Amino acid sequence: MTNNRSQWGSSFGVILATVGSAIGLGTIWRFPYLASKYGGGVFLLTYLIVCLTLGFILVVMELCLGRTAQTSAVGAFSAVAKHKGWQAIGILNTAAVWMVSWFYYIIGGWVLFYIVKIIDGTIPIGENVKPAVFEGIFSTFVANPVEPIFYCAVCLLLTLLIVAGGVKNGIEKFSKILLPIRLILMLALIARAVTFPGGWEGVKCLLIPDFSKLTMAMLLEALGLGFFTLSLAMGIVLTYGSYTPNKVNLFNSAKWTTLLTVFACFLAGLVVLPTVFAFGFDPAAGPGLVFMVMPAIFGHMPLGLLFAVLFFVILYLAAQLSAVSIAEAITSFFIDQFHMKRRYAVLATAAAVFPMCIPLSLSLGIWSGADYQFFGKTIFDLADYVAFSIMLPVGGILLSIFTGWVAWDKLESNLIGEGSRPIWLPIFKNTLRFVMPLLILVILIQTNWPIF
Repeated sequence: MTNNRSQWGSSFGVILATVGSAIGLGTIWRFPYLASKYGGGVFLLTYLIVCLTLGFILVVMELCLGRTAQTSAVGAFSAVAKHKGWQAIGILNTAAVWMVSWFYYIIGGWVLFYIVKIIDGTIPIGENVKPAVFEGIFSTFVANPVEPIFYCAVCLLLTLLIVAGGVKNGIEKFSKILLPIRLILMLALIARAVTFPGGWEGVKCLLIPDFSKLTMAMLLEALGLGFFTLSLAMGIVLTYGSYTPNKVNLFNSAKWTTLLTVFACFLAGLVVLPTVFAFGFDPAAGPGLVFMVMPAIFGHMPLGLLFAVLFFVILYLAAQLSAVSIAEAITSFFIDQFHMKRRYAVLATAAAVFPMCIPLSLSLGIWSGADYQFFGKTIFDLADYVAFSIMLPVGGILLSIFTGWVAWDKLESNLIGEGSRPIWLPIFKNTLRFVMPLLILVILIQTNWPIF
């Protein structure tokens, strides 16, 4: 391990930072509405299987690849394989995290807007406020050509200030504070949400499977969400692995990352879906669901204004954990590939990300018309499809092939160290070599170009 490479301060820090990357806006922003859209319990079960099998294996291998290569995504593949051609996978991973970053800073800006407007009274919190009011506030805001971009810029600035602090004193320290607070608040909100009249219908929606929704499209969504929530095929876990000391047990880190991510998604479903049914919203309304539903909850709670502010503050800070990991993956690319000092790499990250957020934001408002659409999709929806339904699955295929075939021998020695060879290790290898690439490819092809 090189002396000048940043490192996590402890094994616990590795786990919290990696879990913090995984448990972000994706758990509350995407999981509840996808679960309601794709059959509730059947989507939940599929997502669990994806995360606890394919997801877990890829988390282990990405951490191992990063620790072995001691560099970020673009350089890691060629460093391990000793051939520059393999950089293509790292470039794809970096491009994927770059695209995903656009969504995170836009959505993070939405959360910041809610914090400010709840405090100044623009977003009213009260028992007599009808749910339709919050839907109108959200729709008007995201269609505004200026405000969402401003709050996106603020979110990006705050994120990069943390990244500028470095690995141990910035990211790790931040993760240790935020994760426990968020968990406590989510449990409190679940206790309140399920007691609303009609709230148990939301619990049933989450848990009872509708097998008629078991389609290739649903499988691809579950696969994409699993990769997204676990931060896979984006170079994030790989970059965090490059900061991981040799003494850290990668299997333990991957286990806790996977389990806590799945648990957080389940809790998010229990927070959001019961309130959807209780207040009469469409459970498949999309990513804005949390912004239209949550304010209505607090209006029916004692000290609702206080809880509303606290919730959106914690939601923002949770979003920051993932946003920080995304920014770190991009910043690390500039540091490793162009030998920049961290402060200049942070500025380069801002310059690479912010301009791309603008058209995505405008496509929800003044650029939402047919003249600004491509293949029948807005810029926002098209970028969402390319990033989550194409780039992440393709990245997963290439990552599994590389770790299973090209770099297995080198990575295996890093995984087991001087210990005995676990009897289940061949399962890892064969899953990476045969099962994972074939399964992802079939789902990807059947969803986009159905042949059976």
